[in-house]
Amino acid sequence: MRIAMLHSRIRAEERLLLDCFDEIGVEITSIDLRGEVFDPSDPGKWVQFDAVLDRSMSLTHSRAAVMILEGLGVRCINPGSATEICSDKLATTIALVRAGLPTPGVRVGLTAETGLEAVEQIGYPCVLKPTVGSWGRLMARVNDRDAAEAVLEHRETLGSVAQRVMYAQEYIAKPDRDIRVFVVGHEPIAAIVRSSEHWVTNTARGAQAAGLPLNEELRELAARSSHAVGADLCAIDLLECPRRGLLVNEINHSMEFRNSIETTGVNIPMHIARHAIRIAESACASSESGAAV
Repeated sequence: MRIAMLHSRIRAEERLLLDCFDEIGVEITSIDLRGEVFDPSDPGKWVQFDAVLDRSMSLTHSRAAVMILEGLGVRCINPGSATEICSDKLATTIALVRAGLPTPGVRVGLTAETGLEAVEQIGYPCVLKPTVGSWGRLMARVNDRDAAEAVLEHRETLGSVAQRVMYAQEYIAKPDRDIRVFVVGHEPIAAIVRSSEHWVTNTARGAQAAGLPLNEELRELAARSSHAVGADLCAIDLLECPRRGLLVNEINHSMEFRNSIETTGVNIPMHIARHAIRIAESACASSESGAAV
């Protein structure tokens, strides 16, 4: 059994994963996507791997590489379908709604004019987000029509094509924190709260993290959410609404975890490594069974 790990650079998370695979005694090959040329018609060296763990920092690189590898029959972690859904906030919303999961209200317009109508249907304050993005970047809370008009005009005029999808989300008056649940193999393994005086409670924006015990409600919502997007590994972000209770906000398909190991007391990379091995073993067994037939 052999596993490859795709990356763009080796961060603390990737070093921790490599250490865990080494501790278990499983060979893993690190592959920098920036140095690869793919032939979509020839498995080449990829045929030797039973599974490929994608840890690239570049969404564009991940999507392209996983698309090609799955086309060649390689089992990828996460599957390309999960990456496509989780990396797009609109696609995530649709998946959550279809699964009957509680999530903030959303309206979508495709121009500045219909975007403004979407905001006003939601009501003020409202959160405008790019559908593709991470670390809380380019989000805006608009408190009135003047602010909404300004943000929407700038996005339509200066933004990328993706920013011209005007995604307006209900503002949730959460208690200065959000909740993140780490899920491996559809099993919630740990949770943190991220607290900040700023309305964006993201650690990349200065929020402070603390461990949170997993209760039954968190476990159920996180497990159902991971099933809804088909992710092997993910982090579920939830908001505590004073009216509606817990709401699933976003799902991260390529989670960072280095600062949550000590905080939660859970060896998150070891859970990831062991699950990747289970997937690779299953793929290897299926391949050998098919070859025998």
